[in-house]
Amino acid sequence: MTDTDLGFLKQVKERTQSEFLNLRWEGSFTDYLGIAHQQLEVIRTSYQRLYDMILSHGREEVSDGRSVSYRYKFFADPFGMGEDAVFGLDATLARLVNIFKSAAFGYGPERRIILLHGPVGSAKSTIVRQLKRGLEDYARRPEGALYSFRWRVEADEAGRLKSRESDKFACPMHEEPLKLIPAEFRGELLRDLQAKAQVPYRLRVEGDLCPACRKVFWDLMQKHEGDLEKVLSHIEVYRLLLSEKDRVGIGTFQPKDEKNQDSTELTGDVNYRKIAIYGSDSDPRAFNFDGELNIANRGLIEFIEILKLDVAFLYDLLGATQEHKIKPKKFPQTDVDEVIIGHTNEPEYIKLQNNEYMEALRDRTIKIDVPYITRLSDEMRIYERDFNKKKITGKHIAPHTIEVASMWSVLTRIEEPKKQDLTLVQKMKLYDGRTLPGYTEDTVRELRQEAAREGMAGISPRYIQDRISNSLVTDMNEQCINPFMVLNELEAGLQHHSLISSDEQRSRFRELLSVVKDEYEEVIKNEVRRAISSDESAIATLSSNYIDNVKAYTQGEKIRNKFTGKLDEPDERLMRSIEEKIAIPETRKDDFRREVMNYIGALAVEGKKFDWRTDERLRRALEMKLFEDQKDTIKLSALVSNVIDKETQEKIEVIRGRLINSYGYCQVCSKDILEYISSVFARGDEKEE
Repeated sequence: MTDTDLGFLKQVKERTQSEFLNLRWEGSFTDYLGIAHQQLEVIRTSYQRLYDMILSHGREEVSDGRSVSYRYKFFADPFGMGEDAVFGLDATLARLVNIFKSAAFGYGPERRIILLHGPVGSAKSTIVRQLKRGLEDYARRPEGALYSFRWRVEADEAGRLKSRESDKFACPMHEEPLKLIPAEFRGELLRDLQAKAQVPYRLRVEGDLCPACRKVFWDLMQKHEGDLEKVLSHIEVYRLLLSEKDRVGIGTFQPKDEKNQDSTELTGDVNYRKIAIYGSDSDPRAFNFDGELNIANRGLIEFIEILKLDVAFLYDLLGATQEHKIKPKKFPQTDVDEVIIGHTNEPEYIKLQNNEYMEALRDRTIKIDVPYITRLSDEMRIYERDFNKKKITGKHIAPHTIEVASMWSVLTRIEEPKKQDLTLVQKMKLYDGRTLPGYTEDTVRELRQEAAREGMAGISPRYIQDRISNSLVTDMNEQCINPFMVLNELEAGLQHHSLISSDEQRSRFRELLSVVKDEYEEVIKNEVRRAISSDESAIATLSSNYIDNVKAYTQGEKIRNKFTGKLDEPDERLMRSIEEKIAIPETRKDDFRREVMNYIGALAVEGKKFDWRTDERLRRALEMKLFEDQKDTIKLSALVSNVIDKETQEKIEVIRGRLINSYGYCQVCSKDILEYISSVFARGDEKEE
């Protein structure tokens, strides 16, 4: 072993030991009371702790022009560097956090099942997974500390107070130490603490001890003749670390085959080995309080595919929800404090609505719809996280590859607009925050309101991920994958897609692929135009000439010819050749030119100088004009010709260099894109002049 290895192991040892000692706190019940007086947050309920955990990561305001909501940074996955981040669901997550807040204040949702409902792949499991990881992390931070207790007991002649294995008996349900104070006196203590509280909600420690601890408590009360102080001297309080893997405070339940699962998985079962020791299966020491509802006490329990549960499980679930009590076999009702959250898909929820025997469950459920993303930029972030330079080695992903796949997936999820002058692609762009003439934020809000179930159907992100992955490995000799490869993969997979229920739906998805191809074609046409005409000095010169002529025209002056030195009339041909590129009709040219000069004048008043880059319409017109002027010197059909003179070849290399440096293309896909654009011009889709 090298010195480097030894040094590394020493660092690991020191950091591990330091963290262990920092989190390992043990003390008496009196010590814990001191902590509770100084840090009231230690006695929060499960919902209060969950809500505070989310807030501890911060939030930022999000305004839609009329109302203000919040984006919670917790769901950006601060634990996994964004690997599990949830994108595009800010409104959904804000509704969920509001439910947690209401439950923290005791307004009712704490007695409900929170049901995340949505199509497959809409991030329901991811949201719950983040909540569980967040609670684990929060319990390890000073502000998230919580505590439970153990009993220190000695064997007496009857062997009543301890098992044969140990003289310490930890509460199997990790209960709050203040439950050791009888309920009739507990209220006075809590009122005293609440008077000093800095927390916004009411402190609550409700219910009785679990059957196992209750047994030990009353045996000790009998031994010490009712002296509570002596009973509490047997208590050792310790810091509780929530952990899903260790089944401490976080539980997960997944339905299985009915023959291999019963309700004891939720509420615990008899330990038959210990019956011989304690003589009865109704002795709490002969019972394992290790069901998922038991071990999730003080934290959270996740029910995977909750609506597939057998009816026998629902009775325990309903009791834990409404009454905060569970009924272990042969024991009285036992108090629990935990967040109950489940998730399900659309078919199961429809079945629930149609089942009259499930009325009690429906009445105790708060449903949160978790739709697919309908914002293009957010959808792209999902795939950019999975397919990027760090993760994909040896292959280049051409520009717009992720974008076109995302575009198609979003188009499958949004409904056709009811406005006849609005296309589906335009609607998608409006959702993405882009502006279109005649459409405002109010319009976008109306579009969303008239399509209330938008995002609850369509293509899952998993399908897109699978097809992109397939594109990457189909031909290992390919150095680069481009949008056309991915679009072909998406189309090929539709034939065997298990979630497409009809030929009509499959046909619609194929039509949308054609729409995306057309949109992509327009994008790359513009990029090639810009690459050909991206000489900024030439555009600046053209802009200056245009502005000089417009100024002379609007002021009724002449302009000096820089070659002859004579005063000439403004160049109408130059001005119209630019204005026509942005569809300014002859009848509107005077108004447009005055608008340009008024805008320049307003900038001058503010001490600013006009820049052609800041005016989107003028910039595009100048680029198109310059492209038109320059493409006469290099016919696009020559881009892939085998017989190219040296001068033309040099110009082509300049264009490819601009595509590579400015737009992210590589040597392979820059050649492919020019080849494709040349074929577009060759078939007459766009005429060369």
